[in-house]
Amino acid sequence: MSELLLIRHGETEWSRDGRHTGFTDVALTDRGERQAEALRPLLAGTTPAKVLVSPMKRALRTAELAGLEDAETDPDLHEWDYGGYEGVTTEEIRRARPGWYLWDDGVAPGPPEHPGETPAQVGARADRVLARVVPLLEAGGGDVVLVAHGHFLRVLAARRLGLPPAAGALFRLDTATVSRIGTEHGRPALVAWNVRSA
Repeated sequence: MSELLLIRHGETEWSRDGRHTGFTDVALTDRGERQAEALRPLLAGTTPAKVLVSPMKRALRTAELAGLEDAETDPDLHEWDYGGYEGVTTEEIRRARPGWYLWDDGVAPGPPEHPGETPAQVGARADRVLARVVPLLEAGGGDVVLVAHGHFLRVLAARRLGLPPAAGALFRLDTATVSRIGTEHGRPALVAWNVRSA
């Protein structure tokens, strides 16, 4: 069976500063662009059957700089909707909510167009993506590459491994990294996680 490759976009000003970045369409920093280019050796020899990318410019630019061709945008790959916590750091949130933890406590309601999501809602999007790509993996025609965002990809990894969405908390994911989910004895298994170019 082919592997599922998960690529988190390169650094942005907001990811660098720890600001929750859902629907705000921030660009890569110069460092983020260099990080994205450095993904090329990690993808050498990979001939994807399909490349799906979040519609956010930080993900699209990462895919381009990493040399991924024929990428299709998929709106289900957008980042967690942080609602009222969009652009806010964990430290700032904890001033009002001591001990706050995204995976347990969720987000504050946001405006109507971005009200916020629960882990289960993010998990439902991840499940839709998996429903589209798992048949391709099972056909064995090549790997499937997803270029998206940290929290979303952590949820998607949990779902692919048969875990609840909030188990994504167990998978730290840095910017401009490649992770691989393959199989062992016919069941999904981590092959590599959070791999960065040397």
